[in-house]
Amino acid sequence: MDERILPTAIEQRGPERLGIRWADGVDTEYEVRALRLACACATCVDEWSGEPRLDPASVPEDVRPTEIHRVGRYAIQIAWSDGHDSGIYPFARLRALAEG
Repeated sequence: MDERILPTAIEQRGPERLGIRWADGVDTEYEVRALRLACACATCVDEWSGEPRLDPASVPEDVRPTEIHRVGRYAIQIAWSDGHDSGIYPFARLRALAEG
């Protein structure tokens, strides 16, 4: 595990933004609907082919996190206002999405 990419703070920055401060001092900000669309769980992405299953049109424009839980030292799990809650967002993937 790269200790530099462990979050030191995760915070909602208004209804449409989520911010993460990382141990290496980098501060990233994410548009929450884009994070919802980036969910890589088996419901949203076919496990065998890697093809997306999630229809972006099915995700409300005003979707937002309702809860955020840390998963060990490697990820967060987000419960969304559209009822979806099975996705896990590894820190390395979140950082890559921000650098993207």
